[in-house]
Amino acid sequence: MSKSKGKGGTPATMALTKAKAEFTLHPYEHDAAAQAYGEEAADALGVPYERIFKTLVAEVESGLAVAVVPVAGRLDLKALAAALDGKRAAMADAAKVERVTGYVVGGISPLGQRKQLPTVVDSSALDFETIYFSAGKRGLQIETAPANLITLTRAVTAPIGKAG
Repeated sequence: MSKSKGKGGTPATMALTKAKAEFTLHPYEHDAAAQAYGEEAADALGVPYERIFKTLVAEVESGLAVAVVPVAGRLDLKALAAALDGKRAAMADAAKVERVTGYVVGGISPLGQRKQLPTVVDSSALDFETIYFSAGKRGLQIETAPANLITLTRAVTAPIGKAG
């Protein structure tokens, strides 16, 4: 893996560069008609769905929270709430998510968001030496060690993904 220079990068790549974390960028041709952004990235890059993680934002009792789960499955909202010591969670409104994170839907990175939100990474990420997630724009994925993501987002890990 190589370190990418922060110049001209996204807030996510700049966060990794500033932290001196090892990562690799994987650009791919984004299809504007695509609706399943994570699956599109996995197919374009030839990476198993279990290794590409999508960034979802949910409303929990304390406000917004970030969930990072494999594109192979879905987010278990009840498990997310429990990981954050809550009872309920619901998917957040897309316009609100874009405003708070500074990213567009389909390109939301768990790193470099405008506001640091509580983050939960699905524990399956720990099964891999490296994982992939959005670099902050459609058509660009970051590959890095799960520990880099967990450390930089101050995330907790929990089994928040469920089979699709």
